[in-house]
Amino acid sequence: MSTTRATRRLTTAQALVSFLAQQYTERDGVEHRLIEGCFGIFGHGNVAGIGQALLQQPDDLAYYQSRNEQAMVHAAVAFARTRRRLSTLACTTSVGPGATNMVTGAALATINRLPVLLLPGDTFATRAASPLLQELELPHAGDITVNDVFRPVSRYFDRVWRPEQLLSSALQAMRVLSDPAETGAVTLCLPQDVQAEAADFPEEFFARRVWHVRRPAPDESALAAAVRLLRHAERPLIVAGGGVIHSDATEALARFTAATGIPVAVTQAGKAALPHGHPAAAGAIGHTGSEAANTLAREADVVLGIGTRWQDFTTASRTLFADPDVRFINLNITSLDTAKQAGLMLQADARAGIEALARALAGHTVPAARRARTAELVRRWDEKVETAFTRATTPLPAQSEILGAIRDAIDDRDVVISAAGSIPGDLHKLWRPSDPLGYHVEYGYSCMGYEIAGGLGVKMAAPDRQAVVLVGDGSYLMMAQEIATAVAEHLKLVIVLVENRGYASIGALSASLGSERFGTQYRYRDEDTGRHDGGALPVDLAANAASLGADVIRASGTDAFREAFARALASERTTVVHIETDPLSASPASGAWWDVPVAEVASLPSTTAARRTYETHKTGQRPLLRPTD
Repeated sequence: MSTTRATRRLTTAQALVSFLAQQYTERDGVEHRLIEGCFGIFGHGNVAGIGQALLQQPDDLAYYQSRNEQAMVHAAVAFARTRRRLSTLACTTSVGPGATNMVTGAALATINRLPVLLLPGDTFATRAASPLLQELELPHAGDITVNDVFRPVSRYFDRVWRPEQLLSSALQAMRVLSDPAETGAVTLCLPQDVQAEAADFPEEFFARRVWHVRRPAPDESALAAAVRLLRHAERPLIVAGGGVIHSDATEALARFTAATGIPVAVTQAGKAALPHGHPAAAGAIGHTGSEAANTLAREADVVLGIGTRWQDFTTASRTLFADPDVRFINLNITSLDTAKQAGLMLQADARAGIEALARALAGHTVPAARRARTAELVRRWDEKVETAFTRATTPLPAQSEILGAIRDAIDDRDVVISAAGSIPGDLHKLWRPSDPLGYHVEYGYSCMGYEIAGGLGVKMAAPDRQAVVLVGDGSYLMMAQEIATAVAEHLKLVIVLVENRGYASIGALSASLGSERFGTQYRYRDEDTGRHDGGALPVDLAANAASLGADVIRASGTDAFREAFARALASERTTVVHIETDPLSASPASGAWWDVPVAEVASLPSTTAARRTYETHKTGQRPLLRPTD
């Protein structure tokens, strides 16, 4: 007996939009829409495909208009991070520059292990009119397009040459987006003729589909080995990364460390993994960390990394963990990260792994002296933080004073957003978050221009929270266009625009490396020197922000900033507070090094002196390959 399969005759683009509308994730019994909407900028490569489908099917997928292709990926990534990777957004562009503009965002997503779905248009599958406008022609290959640049920065890549291929490709895309161990940028390239081509798609393709987000428990033998190491450790330390927050493991970590007394140092992504004031909270670790956490790291004999990928800032370029016999335990859902530092591989979900360790270590605690040392180190560091927050400098305030003013004005649930430059370093050292989602700094890719777009994504994901964007003039000039998007969508952002007329963080790094802040200031070219060390440029960033639709308040000095910031918080509109700061006023030193090579030979005395310092630090660098058994 034969049966007729029910089908829908749709274009490939219409079928994809309908499919995405029915995708959900589920973790701990709670379901979430996997793809909550679609950013898009339209051109000839997607306007009649994905664009037509979004117009025709508005109830399937909400459309958001962006101003820059890279920025819309940043916004989608920030959205996904705020939703703990359980929901994200899609991004569609035309073929050519619209598509390749997304590559930076794709790299950022994959490096940070955050899901985003990219739908770039592509050249004709039929090649009926080749060569096309914006088509890449290569003499050695006919099947390569500009979109192949997405391959190394995507966790999954496919090109849908035929409508029928969408069935398997779309399912594979959802598998990767919803897998906490595999997630990152997912790229489905859509040739523009295929987007508009119709086919009979099986009705089952559009059924409601729920992707279970797993919480794998650690292997019993690996768990037993980790417990033995921790029980015999005299000076254990936990390094908490972003995986703790992504897996909603912060409460489990707080209970575990309260019971055991093991101090916790946090990475940039894991900054809010343990609230400030918790007896085990030692603060930020690494090059931009605190003296408290870095001292404990140097003393540690066993280090339990939870949800961290051990970036060089975290390890101070492998100079921080000084005990010659130090052992590492890597609790991570990603196998790549469990094998780092020659650590004991404890592959598991962060919360499941912490809970398993808590059960196995029930009744175990570090000596009282270890708890007391942690408390004393943190107390000393907190005094330095308060000094940095409240000191009065003239004529321009220090950046840390501005952070202190913001700290005094916002609530625990408000979200501070930043990315590249000197602000993330100061935030990592000085900020004291109590809410797991209250600290949002992108530092895996350290991407200038992420800040405002990221703030937009945070506000879209958490409209009940105040989104406070901290951006320097260098990053602002890279990408400020999404102010217009926030205004258009009635999504209120508070943007603190810190102007120090150049690249403050790289300026300080340049000075420390003997390069004398060369090329790091926004200045006229001096006719006598031939360098950019003339007068300051007459650039008015506040006026630029106003031209994009934001309300703008100019502040001069810390007291005026406090008043202006309070007005911005109270406003219902996107507001930019502009403040000039002293680029030479540094925050407290972390005491940790970062490996940036210095010229081995040079005629500049500043460079040769920096090289001697560099070689001294290199003697403390080691590969961290000691086995755990």
